[in-house]
Amino acid sequence: MTAQGPGAASRRNNSGDAARDHAETPDSAPLGGAVPELLRPGLGDAPGEGRSGRIAASGGATPGLNRATRAALSGLPVEVAPRLLGGVLEVTTEGVTVAVRITEVEAYHGVGTGHVPDPGSHARMGRTARNATMWGEPGHLYVYLSHGIHSCVNVVCGPEGQAGGVLLRAGEVIEGQDAAFARRRAARTARELARGPGRLGDAIGLRHPRHDGIDAITGAEFAGAVARLWLPASAPARIEQGPRVGVAGVAGTDAFPWRFWIAGDPTVSVFRWGRGAGPTA
Repeated sequence: MTAQGPGAASRRNNSGDAARDHAETPDSAPLGGAVPELLRPGLGDAPGEGRSGRIAASGGATPGLNRATRAALSGLPVEVAPRLLGGVLEVTTEGVTVAVRITEVEAYHGVGTGHVPDPGSHARMGRTARNATMWGEPGHLYVYLSHGIHSCVNVVCGPEGQAGGVLLRAGEVIEGQDAAFARRRAARTARELARGPGRLGDAIGLRHPRHDGIDAITGAEFAGAVARLWLPASAPARIEQGPRVGVAGVAGTDAFPWRFWIAGDPTVSVFRWGRGAGPTA
């Protein structure tokens, strides 16, 4: 894993409170990751032209992927975050399944989680009605609202009773492209479908507050949706890390290099400093 600053592809959103914009367009780059070729649609394809994945029909017996467990997600979010890269989140809502290969994530710690206070986290001041899911079992999904419009998705991590989450910042839709395009009508190509946390939430069909707390480990039905998380059997060849995108103040500086992404993947978003953030001396 290599540390890298703002020159690399990056973006902005959070489990933090800084302003976010989900409309940036990252530069093209070679595809990375460890998902089998049969699950990978063409990233330049227009609606209806990509190859559909088969993860739902496989029943989870997919080469290179293992069903996530609570134990695998019980570490600190900053430790778990890079392990999600190359994994797959599959969501079925209203009888339609969309799956994304995870290409970019950010870690957030609640108060008392880890040794360094995280001023960018929704749980930095303690438990509230909004962030209650972050304090629960690992493997549930914390779905929050950004800009009053976008539903953003975090995987809860860490021991139960300690708040933490990993924001899914970007991914590649590997199954259900037609449904994702129907939900993301502004997307011109497949690589834009889940390129940014608000876009990813839209593409997979999870909505705040309806689906906040859905369990991606058991796959139990929750408010009309089912979510399942797979982890990669092996890590992508190159993972890079750097400051979180668009997070204000010190939480958005390279003092918190808690954003991780698959190097060279075209779905990874563009980096922007948050308000009052910038390189540290």
